[in-house]
Amino acid sequence: MASDLITVDDGVLTLTISTGAAGTALDHDLVIAARDALRSVVNGDLTADAVLLRGDGRNFCAGGNVAAFAAADDRSAYLRGLADDLHAMIAALYASRLPVVTAAKGWAAGAGMSLVLHSDVAVGGAATRMRPAYPGIGLSPDGGMSWMLPRVVGAARARYLVMTDQILDAQAALDAGILSQIVDDDAVDAVALDTARTLAAGPRGSHTAIRELMHRGATADLVDQLDAEAASIAHLGGTAEGVEGVDAFLAKRSPDFRGVR
Repeated sequence: MASDLITVDDGVLTLTISTGAAGTALDHDLVIAARDALRSVVNGDLTADAVLLRGDGRNFCAGGNVAAFAAADDRSAYLRGLADDLHAMIAALYASRLPVVTAAKGWAAGAGMSLVLHSDVAVGGAATRMRPAYPGIGLSPDGGMSWMLPRVVGAARARYLVMTDQILDAQAALDAGILSQIVDDDAVDAVALDTARTLAAGPRGSHTAIRELMHRGATADLVDQLDAEAASIAHLGGTAEGVEGVDAFLAKRSPDFRGVR
């Protein structure tokens, strides 16, 4: 691994994207390390069954490092390079086809909020806060926020939230569908990790199909989506995991999905 903050344990690929340095801003080096780890999964050089996104400081991610923006000799070139690397990481996240859990403690602002939006499960605490943050420094979204937020909250509400730079507390983020659950602040990391481990031990084919069908459904027409669902469930029914799941149900035992991979 490129960093001891990028690890695989018990099937969970943990990607740390910020540290206590620079106010828990998005760490460019960690973004690149995360991209490389995800690409290794895609290429078959690294085995993982779920992804956990986390921050190593008091916040998940307070957004981009604005001081680094200002210090760049060519701000436009710097921002393009950072955005390209972040977007390559997100592309690899989707290409990995793994379920994604985020430990969204404290602030998730700017690119941090964007990353939360790509989660399948986002765990927050009472102190969790979300903020688009881009208009406050005269910039526009990156990290896929302009693609994901309208799909989560609706187009009109997404425009309102970003243009007026709304701060969402934990309950508002839960009500909007950005967070999946709220736990005690000191339990966010542990609950998120436990959730990722549970998903990693579960049916990988099922999780992959659910994630892909849900994303496809946002733009597919009903008939095409029904065809995709039929093809998917038929395929999974003939896989080792599908057979194990059905057989375990009939035998009234817990399925061992890892054992049949």
